[in-house]
Amino acid sequence: MQAGLAQRLLAWRLRLQQLLRITDWQVTLLWAIAAGVLGALATEGFRLALDGLDRLALGRGGSLVAIARSLPVWARILVPTAGGLAAGLLLAWAHRGARQPESADYMEAIVVGDGRIPVAQTLARSASSLASIASGGSIGREGPMVQLAALGASLLGRALRLPTERLRLLVACGGAAGITAAYNAPIAGAFFIAEIVLGSIAMESLGPIMVAAVVANIVMRALPGYAPAYEMPAFPVVTGPEVLLFALLGLLVGPAAALTFRGLHAARAAFARVPLALPWRLALGGLVVGLISAAVPEVWGNGYSVVNGMLHQPMAWLLLVALLAAKAAATLATVGSGAVGGMFTPALFFGCAIGTLFGQAAQALWPGAASAPFAYGIVGMGAFLAAATQAPLMAVLMIFEMTLSYEVMLPLMATSVVAYFIARSMRAPSMFGITAMRRAQEDQRLRLRAQHMRDLVQPAETVVGPDAGVQAMSRLFLQYPVKYLYVVDAAQRYLGVVPLKALGAQAAGGAAPALRAADLLTQEIAPLTADMALGPALQRFLDHRGERLPVVESAAHPVLIGVVYKSALLDTYVRLSDQR
Repeated sequence: MQAGLAQRLLAWRLRLQQLLRITDWQVTLLWAIAAGVLGALATEGFRLALDGLDRLALGRGGSLVAIARSLPVWARILVPTAGGLAAGLLLAWAHRGARQPESADYMEAIVVGDGRIPVAQTLARSASSLASIASGGSIGREGPMVQLAALGASLLGRALRLPTERLRLLVACGGAAGITAAYNAPIAGAFFIAEIVLGSIAMESLGPIMVAAVVANIVMRALPGYAPAYEMPAFPVVTGPEVLLFALLGLLVGPAAALTFRGLHAARAAFARVPLALPWRLALGGLVVGLISAAVPEVWGNGYSVVNGMLHQPMAWLLLVALLAAKAAATLATVGSGAVGGMFTPALFFGCAIGTLFGQAAQALWPGAASAPFAYGIVGMGAFLAAATQAPLMAVLMIFEMTLSYEVMLPLMATSVVAYFIARSMRAPSMFGITAMRRAQEDQRLRLRAQHMRDLVQPAETVVGPDAGVQAMSRLFLQYPVKYLYVVDAAQRYLGVVPLKALGAQAAGGAAPALRAADLLTQEIAPLTADMALGPALQRFLDHRGERLPVVESAAHPVLIGVVYKSALLDTYVRLSDQR
């Protein structure tokens, strides 16, 4: 039945193309529209499932913080523990069914895969995430939302039998639609996929992605009960000197983001060492969240309501510090235990709390010069996200779309760029593995570019002058298993080579004893230069197909300094490539 449906869709697609005479580019835009619709529906489906599960298990839906406050202390502890256990069981089941070639993560399916996302594994992981989030796990819901949106696009592309490149692009469109539907930020959603996942903003890929993001935003706004996740207050006008204060905030947010994600890596390693099965590790993480929520129920969920409270209601700095510390500990426990979810929303929480605290300090020290603390909270959200994702452009666009205020741009850009470079300089781990992979590839290119032939040179022992006779050349060929002798003049300038086959042919023909190297000199081997990088040198070896090549100082100053062996070059290339 599925095969028949796929054949009908394929036939319909071909007839439509022939009838309307539309190009492949236009067809891609049409399917990007479909991916946008599917992405919005998948995101809304997960949101409704989350609300329905809370109503079924806890008796009410809506804000998880409000639910936690309404529960007795024992229930605040029990619910995240039981939810973690259920999430762990679902995740363990997903891991058992993961023996297939497709990548479960949509980013890997786009970048290194073929665009095929496994259905059963994705649904099981999404169900696990649903259990974690609905029971109060301190993690974002945008992760499974985007994954489901990408899955819908992948299934559409597979049904249409799109080629691999088009299928990857369609999955990218689905991912952008999911981000857009989760945060009401179509431009940021498109640039998230382009900047972080694809690593390119070429129009051939960005165009369809933007179409999918815009369509997803339109569909989400048309659905009943739609409301933006964050209620942003009007951003104040920031004067020139105050921008320096925002830049100073970046100096604080950058290290905070770096330390947060190092802490997440350490938490994962610590939970991995716990001698418990995966379900019990997630239950342990839920227990930690429950114990924290016994005193601070605001740690439940993704923190939307708490961030909105920071932006609209003045809070004492001691309360802000307590919320920040408790939320950080709960997030470390949830993510470290292995729960499936997103880190976008927790990152925005941390940035808002740090920015608001900074704003309160700025107002206390310079009451007439500093804006309201919520302004620093809004900018802190973008700066923390820029440092955490290593994508400052996407972070700036996201906050701009959330606020729809031009006044936010100058302080936001200054703070985000400072925070980004501080985090990069600290070699902070990124929120996404694909960013780390790209950074490793860039580091590898830099290492390869920095390595030159001068570093690999060995003595050239088969060197003769242009006046070398037959006996001297024959002696060197017998002593060394080589096919060429290098000829240099009195100043050691490279002149060319004497091939073994040329000398052998002369000897077989009864060459005169007066024959000299200059008589057999050829230019069939061009030397490497001392400043040549590994890549071009490797290509020369591929063209030459020999074991060694001569190296000179430069083309303008061709003094022979030695030889480079292919084996040494390949060993160096592999060693530098493996240093990650």
